[in-house]
Amino acid sequence: MGAYAELDSLVALQYKAAGFTLRHNQPVHSLLFGRRASHVRGRGLDFEELRGYVAGDDVRSIDWRVTARMQKPYVRVYSEERDRPTMLVVDQRINMFFGSRVSMKSVVAAEVSALAAWRVFHQGDRVGALVFNDDSVEEARMHRSRATVLRILDCISRLNHLLRSDTLSPPKPEQLNKTLESVTRVCRHDALILIASDFDGADQTTRDLLLHLSRSNDVICCLTYDPLAVKLPPAEQLVVSNGELQVELQLGQDKIRKNILDASDRRMRSILSWQHELGIAVLPISTAEDVPLQIRHLLGQVASLRRQR
Repeated sequence: MGAYAELDSLVALQYKAAGFTLRHNQPVHSLLFGRRASHVRGRGLDFEELRGYVAGDDVRSIDWRVTARMQKPYVRVYSEERDRPTMLVVDQRINMFFGSRVSMKSVVAAEVSALAAWRVFHQGDRVGALVFNDDSVEEARMHRSRATVLRILDCISRLNHLLRSDTLSPPKPEQLNKTLESVTRVCRHDALILIASDFDGADQTTRDLLLHLSRSNDVICCLTYDPLAVKLPPAEQLVVSNGELQVELQLGQDKIRKNILDASDRRMRSILSWQHELGIAVLPISTAEDVPLQIRHLLGQVASLRRQR
């Protein structure tokens, strides 16, 4: 796609939204194995688990005997109902408007979200989205319809096309946490939350919000990154701009190269560590490779194993 995510291209991704799954029942070698296997709480016949009451649970599912014994409410969880809503969180801030190879990070986030939206729709589940930039957060409420998917893709494309390298608005890293706070109000429990972002501005508050969300939901972080984050070009100079200021980096100097790579490596490692420290899935998605192929490579082993069976 390149610099911008065109609506027609996002719609066309429905034909590539296959060969992978976002569901929780993953084999041991899948990147999603070990995620919290949540289910929508229903009144079915197949008992799944006994767990603490969460605001929004059906009071009819409360196990009064266990509640009386433990002195706090517990509910019985069943797996009859198959509906599993998905909330897409799509970053379109100015920090995402960067790419040294095939696409901008903002386009990669758009493609990942489009693939997920179509996959969820094809599976018959509800899907919604919170799309945010440096100035606003737009919500598409969760519904099970093609019209909702198209509304989400239109919103992503529209905010994507607002990105400009010569923008005068300063970047707002705090917008990430503000959006995640909105997610906590929308997704109380039993949702799949997929976040497509470079996680610029991530801090301890971000970790706390993600941990809070993962306690009652499944969380997948799609970390969009550019190859420059892991390997600098051999050029003597690299010009970097934030739209206002322009800086020339002397990449020929070993100390400068090392400092840049060390800082980038620390940031990448910090985000990737969420997989083990917070128990959420973190999927690195590069701007230099085909996004559908990467998604199928990261998540498609499940579909392959099922066909073999």
